[in-house]
Amino acid sequence: MRTPVLLAALLAFAVSTRAARPNFLVILADDLGWSDLGCYGGEIPTPNLDALARNGLRFTQAYNTARCWPSRAAITTGYYAQQVRRDIVPGIASGGRGVRPVWAPLVSELLRPAGYRNHHSGKWHIDGRPRDLGFDHSFEIGQGQNNFFKAPGNTDDGVPDVQTPDYHVTVATAERSIKYLREHAEKFPGRPFYQYLCFTAPHFPLHAPAEDIARHRDTYLRGWDEIAAERHDRQRRMGLVNHDLPPMERDVGPPYHFPDAFPILGPGEINRPLPWTELTPEQRRFQAGKMAVHAAMVDRMDREIGRVIAQLKAMGAFDDTVILFASDNGASAEIMVRGDGHDPSAPLGSARTYLCLGPGWSSAANTPFRRHKTWVHEGGIATPFIAHWPAGIKARGELRRTPVHLIDVVPTLLELAGATKPAAVRGHDVPPAPGRSLVPAFAADVNIARDFLWWEHEGHRAIRAGDWKLVALKGGGWELYDLSRDRGEQRNLAPAQPEKVRELEALWSRQMETSAALALTDPPPPEAPKKGKGAKGKK
Repeated sequence: MRTPVLLAALLAFAVSTRAARPNFLVILADDLGWSDLGCYGGEIPTPNLDALARNGLRFTQAYNTARCWPSRAAITTGYYAQQVRRDIVPGIASGGRGVRPVWAPLVSELLRPAGYRNHHSGKWHIDGRPRDLGFDHSFEIGQGQNNFFKAPGNTDDGVPDVQTPDYHVTVATAERSIKYLREHAEKFPGRPFYQYLCFTAPHFPLHAPAEDIARHRDTYLRGWDEIAAERHDRQRRMGLVNHDLPPMERDVGPPYHFPDAFPILGPGEINRPLPWTELTPEQRRFQAGKMAVHAAMVDRMDREIGRVIAQLKAMGAFDDTVILFASDNGASAEIMVRGDGHDPSAPLGSARTYLCLGPGWSSAANTPFRRHKTWVHEGGIATPFIAHWPAGIKARGELRRTPVHLIDVVPTLLELAGATKPAAVRGHDVPPAPGRSLVPAFAADVNIARDFLWWEHEGHRAIRAGDWKLVALKGGGWELYDLSRDRGEQRNLAPAQPEKVRELEALWSRQMETSAALALTDPPPPEAPKKGKGAKGKK
């Protein structure tokens, strides 16, 4: 425990060097597709995020971990989730219920000694509680995961949130963030802040205010094939991609099968991305209605981000705040009914419904990539990534093509804050982390120096070294792609390049071995995760 004298000295030092220490606003969306934002080719109006991209940077090859809780471990620790036991490592208590080693503190704990006040608002999905892990304030979403219109389970600094007639979790998440910023401006004007803003939108259930849905009601009657083609055309014109649009994989459905959901959802629901022309009129109406709700959720998230930005401007902090925006995984092909269930007689997107996007619209949302959340093909792991900082990033509207990952956020914040990791925590050495600072890429379109990026989730495997990507489905053989020409992963070069396959497979295996070895340091508690889907932490 730090002494009051040491804390006072650290804070005095932080205040004296305030001009060199920017604020941080890290925004994480949930189940957002790569093309769902206007600045990444989408038709959904996202003017606030588009403005950040227009006056900052868009990374074209940014990655997450294909799932919510591993991504949250990566973005807050700078390690791969397996290394800190927040994704499954065989034979080790790990995954969604995994407990991090003591040598893996969150970035909030590392920024606090540098004088930062830290605020969390929204989804958590990390082991431990925010206010025990360096956060001064936390709005945590509990039951809101199953119903966006309900407050029970949501807490503001441990106090149950108040249910109001117009309650919506996306709005509440922004409002609590704004409240913390206002308090910071009033009581701590000389200190920098780290704001970790985690929306649940547009994760299922598809819930949005009726007036938001109305703005998008007729947009998607054209169908997912046409919407995907239009998004891809805009992406090509923006310079975001250079490959052809891969066909939708009509035989690929949800990653988990819940057959009991379909009688509840009715004949409008389908579990394959069939050509729009093959759908019945009832299916077209139902599917178009679902995408209208998804669009409304993205639209509302952008509006709420606009309110947070307005608060930054009102308190004079906007120019000196580094804003980073990403998604925790690709759009989801899941279809299920849980929580309060689904009333087929209720308007789509209302509180009594429980709808998921499904593989048709998920394919369109992930344009121009293959697969969905949980897979480690590009559709599951590619994320929009926006960086905005008027005082520190001179570029306006430029693209950055270097491959980056959520593990790079922590070293970026630490470098800009002038903060460092301790050499050891409670007697355990802190091992080197795989994340790399993005600060060089803020200045120019240069490559971030690294040997590879690596993935493993639920048996799906991948590694990227340079422009080569080796990827495999659970139980399947390796596929090899040259991403400089084929990010759509259509031309499998594995049969023609067996040496490259062996080279990358060996590299993948070594990383798995070293990750497992790290996960075994500071052994986790002896009790194993519970059996069933909870052991994997499924959302």
